Amino acid sequence: MPTPFETPPNEQPSTYVVQDRSNQQELERLQIQDQLVTTAMGGVLPEQADPEKFRRILDIGCGPGGWLIETARTYPGISTLVGVDASQSIITAARTKAQAQGLAARVEFHVQDALRMLEFPTSYFDLVNLRFGQSWIRTWDWPRMLSEMQRVCRPGGIVRIVEGELAAENNSPALTRFCQHMVEAFFQAGHLFSQESASVANHLPDLLSRYGCLHVQSHKYSPEFRAGTSAAEAYREDIRFLVYTLRPFLQKRGCLPADYETLSQQVLADLKEPTFQIHGHLFIVWGQAPERG
Repeated sequence: MPTPFETPPNEQPSTYVVQDRSNQQELERLQIQDQLVTTAMGGVLPEQADPEKFRRILDIGCGPGGWLIETARTYPGISTLVGVDASQSIITAARTKAQAQGLAARVEFHVQDALRMLEFPTSYFDLVNLRFGQSWIRTWDWPRMLSEMQRVCRPGGIVRIVEGELAAENNSPALTRFCQHMVEAFFQAGHLFSQESASVANHLPDLLSRYGCLHVQSHKYSPEFRAGTSAAEAYREDIRFLVYTLRPFLQKRGCLPADYETLSQQVLADLKEPTFQIHGHLFIVWGQAPERG
């Protein structure tokens, strides 16, 4: 479809925790995670009083496009929805999905490395969204990221970030241990401000205020998944893919335990137990882009 934006011909090196960007397992996991999180939060924009007022939306690090496509389906009055991601294969999958659902006239996807810059005009979007940036944004990247998000957002428009904790409370010792290794690796790689599960989420309100956003607000969702529910099954599938796709990252950061295979199998076994339950937290932080001097 015609577009005013250029797509770079070659991908740049990625800081994403899964280095193999053509990994089909990771693509499937991201699709599962997208739907799981949106459902757990009660929709695509649950905190916004009047989502119909937005006309142009940008989703940064959009993955396979689940959130953006669901937003287009939920709010047909939004005329332009744009997603960017550093992976050509993931963007191809997102475009295919939008085309299959008859949304290509309103929804478009582009390969862009958002850590370098956002290839869009200043003040172009009404809402700029970013979900789970801690998987590819290092702590020192946040000032530039927030600056770019505000630049492409119109004054008074919404800069919106969704994050989750890496280690949710659960009744599986194996899953708890796996999550501890994951938190350690994220911290070692510079993705967390401290070796705490909700490190990034806890810093977001201050970061948005410090780097220019106005009227910053936040909301926490606390979903609970119990064995036998569709949500618990989706979570199990998410973890089933994650224990394999995350292994190279854990190994690279020196956080891969010697018994990782045994640990992974125990995690998956525990998630099938009829008594399994997990209680986690999802955080939305949003603010208004300021006027420009």
